[in-house]
Amino acid sequence: MLITQKLLDLLSHRMLSTDSTSIAPYAWPEEDQLLIKAAYRRLLRAIRSANITTEEKQEIRRAFELAFAAHGDQRRKSGEPYITHPLEVARICFEELGLGYKSIIAALLHDVVEDTPVTLHQVNELFGPKISRIVDGLTKLDGLYNVESPQAENFKKVLSTLVDDVRVILIKMADRLHNLRTIDGMPKHKQLKIAAETSYIYAPLAHRLGLYNVKSEFQDICVKITEPDLYRDITSKLKDTHKERNKFINEFIKPLKMKLDQLEMPYKIYGRPKSISSIANKIKTKKVNFEEIFDLFAVRIVVDCPKEKEKSVCWQIYSIVTDVHKPIPERLRDWITTPKSNGYESLHTTVIGPGGKYVEIQIRSARMDDIAEKGYASHWKYKGVADIHGIYDHWFNTIKDMLETPHNDAMEFLHDFKANLYGEEVYIYTPNGDMKVLPKGATALDFAFSIHSDLGVKASACKINNKLVPLGYVLTSGDQVTVITNSKQKPTEDWLKMVTTGKAKSRIRSALKEEQKILGEYGKEILDRKFKNLKISLEENIDILLKTFGFKNKLDLFAAVATQQLEWSSMIKNFNIEGAKLTLIKPVDKDAVREEKEETIEKHHHEPGRLLINNEPADHYQYTLANCCNPVQGDDIFAYVTANSGMKIHRINCPNAENLMVNYGYRILKAEWTSVSGSRYTVDLNITGIDDGPGVIERLTHNISSILGVNIKSFSIAGHEGTFEGKVGLIVSNKDQINQIIQSLSQLPGISNVSRVIH
Repeated sequence: MLITQKLLDLLSHRMLSTDSTSIAPYAWPEEDQLLIKAAYRRLLRAIRSANITTEEKQEIRRAFELAFAAHGDQRRKSGEPYITHPLEVARICFEELGLGYKSIIAALLHDVVEDTPVTLHQVNELFGPKISRIVDGLTKLDGLYNVESPQAENFKKVLSTLVDDVRVILIKMADRLHNLRTIDGMPKHKQLKIAAETSYIYAPLAHRLGLYNVKSEFQDICVKITEPDLYRDITSKLKDTHKERNKFINEFIKPLKMKLDQLEMPYKIYGRPKSISSIANKIKTKKVNFEEIFDLFAVRIVVDCPKEKEKSVCWQIYSIVTDVHKPIPERLRDWITTPKSNGYESLHTTVIGPGGKYVEIQIRSARMDDIAEKGYASHWKYKGVADIHGIYDHWFNTIKDMLETPHNDAMEFLHDFKANLYGEEVYIYTPNGDMKVLPKGATALDFAFSIHSDLGVKASACKINNKLVPLGYVLTSGDQVTVITNSKQKPTEDWLKMVTTGKAKSRIRSALKEEQKILGEYGKEILDRKFKNLKISLEENIDILLKTFGFKNKLDLFAAVATQQLEWSSMIKNFNIEGAKLTLIKPVDKDAVREEKEETIEKHHHEPGRLLINNEPADHYQYTLANCCNPVQGDDIFAYVTANSGMKIHRINCPNAENLMVNYGYRILKAEWTSVSGSRYTVDLNITGIDDGPGVIERLTHNISSILGVNIKSFSIAGHEGTFEGKVGLIVSNKDQINQIIQSLSQLPGISNVSRVIH
């Protein structure tokens, strides 16, 4: 299992010739050797039957031996030898993503430059420039960063390589997938940060690249981390209903098989359960219980037929399905005639099965299924280079545009990029009949910028299907759009609220900055003249102006002068001229401001002993409970260090948690409740049910106040066409009490759902 002597001699020679560094293999204990061997054999089994030459397999072996020697005695947080990680990433790349041997080599080496003495130059010498560039793209930024979000900066670097070689991001996906599969060995607060990053950017990106299985697994593991109770509940109920579901599926597909057999064409038909994250999302968004969700699975029909017959055969199967089961026409989705922008092709419909249950049917060819399972990489197998570029070139060009467009910081770039990772699309047409694909929710102004930046900047109105509409009009599929321009038109700040696409936002910001720059030059000229009249220097006094009037930079100050938001007469009256310097007539009492701020923070400081932050009593810190999610004792929580108001304690499923962890991960601290009781918290519950008259309110209030003994802080209820929805604010002591209240109220007659409100 040790590195071969021949390769070691080669490595030593080459490395010594560059920087006098040599690498020797580490002798692992026997039990660890077994783990390494098992991981290596899994990789070998995966590539055994593949179309990989002997020379390519030897190169894979060399890459493994280099990684094995370079990583030495490094271990993962879970305790296994670190080399098992790149081995598994390499296997995922090949077996689950469909990548080739060069990706396997790059995956094996993806951490050697970052975590070992091996340099990028040495990788280039041993494996060539192509693999070297991929490894470089996978290597994190070095050192400390003088930026607000290192995570965003790192991701921007990765994306800059994506447009040149998409394998970088695909290997990054495999890396993230294996890290998530083995995340149990990490501390909870780090799990939360990784889950937030995954949910915010990696899962949408996987969707955009057509990696649906990867996306689902990402989201499932994120639910497991952020909402463990819900995850366990769904998993348990799926297990309990497994036999019942299988019985229903067999009953559903039996009459279909009889008809499909007549096609005399190879096919597969089977049921697939919906992902846990999909079920969890339905429970939360639709405010229903697990038992009320009917579409817990989908039935897939995959037919093996020639490419030229795919469309007709799939529609033939659709006809068979609708002959057997009653269809729901409005649920038909034809992604064969018009594939999704990531290349996904399939025919989806929903029918009514036995017992009146809704069942989703997916109809596709074997080629379509392979692409749907493995996404981008599979296109190479079926379509070749030219066609794959046709599918993704537009998106890559959009990323290039965003990378070339100036952003205030990497976070702004990341938000713009995420806006392009849409799941649903609308299909819009130009006056000439050309089709444009835009995210659902895109506006007429988004469309204008998608055609050309100059068209967007000069857009003054739009015609939708020959009807005049404002720029903020939300587009729907099939709309034909004509953009009306005005040479005198200029973008405004309000335009940023009108658009959803990253391209439109970045172009508007660029135009605003350019306009700001022009105004700034004009404002500077004005101030220069005024200061010359006073015979003092503007540059020597600019800092006191910025500080006094609260501007972040010179440009903003100059622009404010140009637009007369800051008038010279009102500005200069605040100063005396002493020598060549401006001095404030009434200087700000900084100490008084600081004391006031500290007093405000102290008012929100909570009693000691309830919390631990980084394993220390929370009374060592200044903290408040976040109003956005109202955590109570027993909730899974984390601490966030704010810029100027101490710490905020948030629930891990807080609506703001993902954004905070993604963009400010370095400010996140571990937090947990102690066993101290006696605290009181306010919590809101949503209650829905059947409106059967005045008795509803009485039953609810009696159960809460008299039976459960809980104080009601607020209560509101509204009826509508035989149903009602109410919101009740309660004073509780911990999470267990909340769960008890929810369970008790859910059992009352006429109550359909009770759920905790997360603001």
